[in-house]
Amino acid sequence: MDIPDEDLPSVSEAAHAVIREAKAAGVYVFGGGINEDVAPLMIAADGTITNETYPQTKEFDGGFCVLELPSREAAVQWAAKIAKSCRCSQELREFQYDPES
Repeated sequence: MDIPDEDLPSVSEAAHAVIREAKAAGVYVFGGGINEDVAPLMIAADGTITNETYPQTKEFDGGFCVLELPSREAAVQWAAKIAKSCRCSQELREFQYDPES
């Protein structure tokens, strides 16, 4: 997301409008931004804690949005709305259903 500072208020409003639309449609589950002021921790299986992250996620910043949708096609449509409002590409992932959760 590479947006001039003067455009941030309009991008923020557009993004929030899509979230309000998702809430009104009853598909919004939760979402949020990554707090860049708090460093990530890596907790190993043995309980060891280190101040690091997975190498492939060092560049990850921003946030996420979880929607409950009826199809992949619907997910693509919502991701497109979010991408347009945020003026940046969105990565689409699907949660694998776990009957224990």
